[in-house]
Amino acid sequence: MHSTRDIHPFDTGGRGTPLISAVSLSLLLLSASLAAASLSPAVAQSAAPTQQATAVSPDAIKQREEELEATREQQRKAAELQQKLKADIAAIGQDRSKLNQQLIDIATQVRSVETRIGETEAGLRPLDSREQAVRASLDSRRAEIVEVLAALQRAGRRTPPALLVRPEDALQSLRTAMLLGSVVPELRGRAEKLAADLGELVNLRRDIATKRDALARDRDRLKDDSVRLAALVEERQRKQSAVEKDMEAEGARAINLSRQVESLQGLITKMEQDLKSAAKAAATASLQGAPAAPNGKPNLGALKDPARLSPAIAFASARGLFAFPVNGRKIREFGGSDGAGGVEKGISLATKVGAQVTTPCDGWVVYAGPFRSYGQLLILNAGGGYHVLIAGMERISVNIGQFVLTGEPVATMGSTSQVASILATTASQPVLYVEFRKDGTPIDSGPWWAASEGEKVRG
Repeated sequence: MHSTRDIHPFDTGGRGTPLISAVSLSLLLLSASLAAASLSPAVAQSAAPTQQATAVSPDAIKQREEELEATREQQRKAAELQQKLKADIAAIGQDRSKLNQQLIDIATQVRSVETRIGETEAGLRPLDSREQAVRASLDSRRAEIVEVLAALQRAGRRTPPALLVRPEDALQSLRTAMLLGSVVPELRGRAEKLAADLGELVNLRRDIATKRDALARDRDRLKDDSVRLAALVEERQRKQSAVEKDMEAEGARAINLSRQVESLQGLITKMEQDLKSAAKAAATASLQGAPAAPNGKPNLGALKDPARLSPAIAFASARGLFAFPVNGRKIREFGGSDGAGGVEKGISLATKVGAQVTTPCDGWVVYAGPFRSYGQLLILNAGGGYHVLIAGMERISVNIGQFVLTGEPVATMGSTSQVASILATTASQPVLYVEFRKDGTPIDSGPWWAASEGEKVRG
C-alpha cells in the first residue's frame, strides 16, 4: 500500500528541508529593500495633484510650526553667540597678545573645518555616483524584479495536491516538481543577485546620510566660527585704528598712489617711499626683519609669542615651513605658462567660495587695496629684502602699516576669480595668486612651502 504522504515539489529529498525557504528569505530581503530604496515615480506624480488640491493639511501646519520653531532656535543661538562674543572680547580688553592668539586659533580652526568639509564633499562624490549607478541598474531591471517576485510568491503560495486524490493531479504534481527543479535554482540566483544589489543600495544610502550629517555639523560650526572670527577681526582693526588715527586717510592716499604706477615693483617702491605708514613699516622691516638663526636653524619657539612686533623667523631660513595662505588646489606653478604668452611669476590656488585667507609668514603690510588686473592685492614686507604678494581676494581685513603674524586672518575669498589673467580661463571659481619677491625680483616660492601638514609653522 502506498503512503498517503503528500509529495512537495520543493522537497530536497532526504533532508526534508524545503528549497523555497532560501528563496523566501531572498523575497523578504527584496521586498524590504525595495520599500526602503525608492518610491515609484508614478505614485509620486499621482499624489501631487491630490496634495495641491487639498487645503492646508494638519501635516503642513505642523511642518510650518516646526520650521518656525527651528528659526526661533537659530535666532536664540545667534543671540547667545553674540553675547558670548561680547564677553570674550571684553575679557581680552587691551591685551594685544590675547587678541592675536584668539585670531590665530580661530582662523586655524576655520581652516581645519574648511578642510574637513572639502574632504567630506570629495568622499561623497563617488558614493553619490555609485548610488546613481545602482539605482539606474535596478530601474532598468524593474520588470525582472516584478517577474521574480511574482514567481516566488506563486511558488510559495501554491501547495501541491495529495498523490491519491486523483491520478491527473498526481501527474501534474510530478511535472510541476520536475519543472521547478530547474526553475527554482535560477530564481534563487536571480533573487540573490537582486538582493545583493539592493543591499548595497541600502548601505550606500546609510553611508551617504552619515557623511551628510557630518557635513551639516561642520557647516554649522564653520558658520559660528566665521561669525566669531569676524567679530575678533573687527575688534583688532578697531584697536589698530585707535592707534593709527590717520589710517583711513593713509588707505585712500595709497589707492591714489597705486594709480600712478604700472608694475608691482613700482607699487612696492612707491608705497615704501611715499606713504608714511608703509615707509615706517619698511624701515622697521629692514632693521628687525631678519632675526638671527642660532646654529643656522630657525627658532620655532619664537612663533609662540603672540605679542611679538617683528618676525619670529628670518624669511630666508624658513624654507619648507610655510603653509599655503588658503585651503585650495594649485592650478598654476611658478615658471609655467600664464595663458597669455608669458611666464607665471607666482602660484595660483583654486579655493572654495568665501575661504579664509591667512598670512604664511610674519610681516608688515605695505599695501592693501585694489591694483590693476590683480583685484584686491595685499603686499607684506617680510624683512631681509623679501616681499609676499597675495591677490585675488574679495575683501582685505588689515591696514597698511600693520604688523601681522603667521596664520593671522587677513582676507576672505569671493565667489569668482578677481585676477584678470585667471578670470579669463577659470571664471567659475575663486583663485588666490601668491608671489614671493627678493630685492624686487620674483622668485620660486616652492622651497618655502611645507611638504606635509606636520611641517607647517603655526602662530
